[in-house]
Amino acid sequence: MARPAGIKGEQTRQRILASSLALFARSGYAAVSMREIALDVGVGAGALYNHFTTKQHILMAIMEDHMRALLSAYYASANACQRDAQTQLEAFVRFHISYHTALPNEVFLSYMELRALEPENFKIIEALRRNYETILKDILTLGVQQRQMACDDIHVSAMAILAMLTGVTSWFRQQGRLTRHQIENIYVSLVMRSVAVPMASQNQDQNNNQSRKIMPIKGKQAHV
Repeated sequence: MARPAGIKGEQTRQRILASSLALFARSGYAAVSMREIALDVGVGAGALYNHFTTKQHILMAIMEDHMRALLSAYYASANACQRDAQTQLEAFVRFHISYHTALPNEVFLSYMELRALEPENFKIIEALRRNYETILKDILTLGVQQRQMACDDIHVSAMAILAMLTGVTSWFRQQGRLTRHQIENIYVSLVMRSVAVPMASQNQDQNNNQSRKIMPIKGKQAHV
């Protein structure tokens, strides 16, 4: 039985995206031609243009698919559940490393070829990136509110953490000295220390809590 045209067309589209992703990651977006993509996929130029009229459309599709899949995966995971800030932050770190190390080409392209996007396409991808950044900013804001974390600036702290986490994809190897889980543990520790409440503040909070437990009233002690 012949496959429905829609299914075959979607399969061809995915092959075009997969080949383009590999070629862009290897040679750079500017150096790859539509003809080269068609040859790599094994289709004629006409079939390629039926799916994507320009190389820019291919790049945009790769980046947009990646960002929307990233956001969907996060919100579908247990990481999006409402919990205390420290638990949320640890879950975010583990999710980010796990997801991104599995897709090094997509991550590389999403950062290195942003400059190749046309202005309108750039706005769309930048908005999706801000949505993901906001997840981390909200966690840090909650951590400060819960007095579990200390950040001189939420935005700067979030950008620094994301840069550190995403950098793992440039050197991580599945068969390396450390497993991905071990690397996650190390990065969780690094991130937690980077936003840790200073010991002086912790001691002050403890002293304040102790002073609120017993309050002298007219020569007697009242417990609250």
